[in-house]
Amino acid sequence: MSNTDIDFRPAQAEDAAECIRVRGLTRENAASAERLAELGVTVASWGEQIRSGQLPGHLALHQGQLVGYCFGDVGSGEVVVLALLPAFEGLGLGKLLLHKVMAELRSHGHQRLFLGCSDDPASRSYGFYRHLGWRSTGQRDGLGDEMLEHVLN
Repeated sequence: MSNTDIDFRPAQAEDAAECIRVRGLTRENAASAERLAELGVTVASWGEQIRSGQLPGHLALHQGQLVGYCFGDVGSGEVVVLALLPAFEGLGLGKLLLHKVMAELRSHGHQRLFLGCSDDPASRSYGFYRHLGWRSTGQRDGLGDEMLEHVLN
C-alpha cells in the first residue's frame, strides 16, 4: 500500500466519534473513550470544537475508512493530537497530516506551534517530531509530556 491509496479531507463535527474510536487503536499513546472522557474529551465536546472552528483537523481515509487524523487548536497554536492506525504507519501519512494542520494554524496567525510528546527516545513520536524540526522547550505539559515547539518561517 502507498499513500496514494489514501484520501484526505478536513474533519467535520460528525467525525468525532470515529476519531475517538481510532484513538483507542493506536500503537503508542492509545486512549480509550473512557480515558478521553476523564480528560473532558467526548464525542459532543470534540464535535462542537470542530463545528466552531476552534479545533480544525484533517483526516486520512483508506477506502472511506478513517485511518488517521491530526487536529490543532486555533486559539493557542497547539497541535493537539496526531493519530494513525498501526497498519498505516511508515507511509508518510503522519507527516502529511501534521503539515496540513501546521498550515492551518499558520493561516490563523500562529508563528510558533507547540505540542506535548514523549521524552522516551524509544517511542516513535520522539524521533518523528524531532526529525521534522520540532525542538524541546524544556517544559512539560499537564500530562507530564515534554513540550516541543516549531517556529514557522
